[in-house]
Amino acid sequence: MAMALGVTASAYAANPFSDVPAGHWAYDSVNKLAAAGIVDGYGNGTFGGDRLMTRYEMAQIVAKAMAKGANVDRLAAEFADELDSLGVRVAALEKKSDNVKINAQIRAHYQSYDKGHSGEWDKKTNATSKLRSRIWLNGQINEDWKYVGMLQNEQDLLNDVGDEKTEFQRAFVTGRIGGVKVEAGRNNTALGLGVGNILSHRTDAVKLGFGKDLKVGFQYGKISSGDNGKKADKYMAATLGGEIGKLGLNAGYVKADEVVKLDQDVKLGQDDKIWYVGADYKFGDFTVDATYLSSDVDKIKDAKVDDDGFVVGLAYKGAKAAKVGSYGVYAKYYDQGAGTYIHHGMNTDLANDFGAYGFKGYMLGVNYTFAKNIVAAVEYSDFDAKNNYGDKKPSDKTIWSEVVFTF
Repeated sequence: MAMALGVTASAYAANPFSDVPAGHWAYDSVNKLAAAGIVDGYGNGTFGGDRLMTRYEMAQIVAKAMAKGANVDRLAAEFADELDSLGVRVAALEKKSDNVKINAQIRAHYQSYDKGHSGEWDKKTNATSKLRSRIWLNGQINEDWKYVGMLQNEQDLLNDVGDEKTEFQRAFVTGRIGGVKVEAGRNNTALGLGVGNILSHRTDAVKLGFGKDLKVGFQYGKISSGDNGKKADKYMAATLGGEIGKLGLNAGYVKADEVVKLDQDVKLGQDDKIWYVGADYKFGDFTVDATYLSSDVDKIKDAKVDDDGFVVGLAYKGAKAAKVGSYGVYAKYYDQGAGTYIHHGMNTDLANDFGAYGFKGYMLGVNYTFAKNIVAAVEYSDFDAKNNYGDKKPSDKTIWSEVVFTF
């Protein structure tokens, strides 16, 4: 900003801030901007360089720079609303300069799994490897509403034929009507703590959200058909969540109509009604969580099945895409009856094997950011079906590895 203004004040001018000593990396620029009247600190002789600045405070600096003739168009566009509240006019063209934004994610994964009771790994037949590319389009409709669309391309890297498909998977609008947050259209929906212990799949739905400290949500729609697992013709959900210090609490009710397992057409119930309650607690770099789930499905094809379940987890830190060297380690234990999930969000073939059975077992994982916006992860899971059907009781051991690039 000092360069944009062409400020020429001496770096050896009287230092106005006690917390920016001579020799500090920002000493020269801070003194120049102070001399030009662009920054004036916090009125107590300090600059507060280690303090997180609010958008309003930054807008005040941008306004002063604009008044001095600085070319800060991109900053003016970013802080247009705050500048308006300060009475600084920003041209309509500047406001719309970043009206449409594009971001993307590329994920390469390799999955090796052992199904049944053989205990042998056969990577030729029991493996998947895919390259998934996603491009998001974000368009600002007005001050309160925006549109989000997502295009996905997926390539099968192990298939000699080179199977590939491209789909326009998500399209929705989101905004506010008064104090109500609204989302309408096709988007991924996660219900239940963590990776979506009840549901993690695309839905065509309307979602409403209320509250700040205590968040209440309602949604109604249809669960989109997937290649595997289970689906429901219609669903509705009510959720409740909030935080008390380091303790997070959540609860909810999910009702799904005509739930079936796609590859076997196994009806799990006329309706599947699921209640859940969960909590997570943070202490230091650790987070522990637990969820209890209960369903009204206790019988499938005249066979008795568990109608409840639980999930517990422990996590240490977590990889952050923007922070090189950050990492996380986590563990989960699952014990879920057949009716306590519709389409689970884990990286296993669980949806194929246990869609109508219920399952129990554990998952261990680690993730690491080895370059900015490049995160790698490895997971191991070991699951068994909870119920026998005839002489069949599926099991599944999976190693999942992935590298995710975002930009």
